[in-house]
Amino acid sequence: MSSEGLLKITDPSVMRALAHPARIAIMDHLSATGEDATATECAEMVGLSPSATSYHLRALAKAGLIEDAPSRGDGRERVWRARTRGWSLEIGPDGGSDARAAESAVAGVFLAQGDERVRRWLSRSHEETTQWFDAALMSEFGIVITADELTALTHQMAGLLEPYKVSKRQEVPADARRVTCQIRAVPVD
Repeated sequence: MSSEGLLKITDPSVMRALAHPARIAIMDHLSATGEDATATECAEMVGLSPSATSYHLRALAKAGLIEDAPSRGDGRERVWRARTRGWSLEIGPDGGSDARAAESAVAGVFLAQGDERVRRWLSRSHEETTQWFDAALMSEFGIVITADELTALTHQMAGLLEPYKVSKRQEVPADARRVTCQIRAVPVD
């Protein structure tokens, strides 16, 4: 696993270790920000107790996704860090049933979290400034495209977003906020 690159997860046991909302949230935070965190800090982020969060941190460590970070002082608190700055699932259409089930479990959690982020935005959008309200977009475009064209399009979209990723952005403007950008491009029947 590279601390700089994107980890392509192909092992179903690693996928199953990720298949929990708290674990994905912890991985997203640690890998996107590159920050180290204790169980107490992660617990505040995911809304669980420190002991429950410690359990999830140990499961992520056992799967090889996070590791111990250097201590911050007296060594009484365990500090964790991600072993990679991003990850993706890589099973493909030829993966076995165990791998497909594990991939589906992670994807289900990931999609549910994305949907919840959009719902939270909708519930508070009327309280936002006009600038942020107008900047947000929730739309669906019906397109007709070949597989090769879709591959090229999704690579172009990813390239446009790359400089703004939390893990990449060096100088963040004072008025910048974290934004979830969900692009879902799948064939329909």
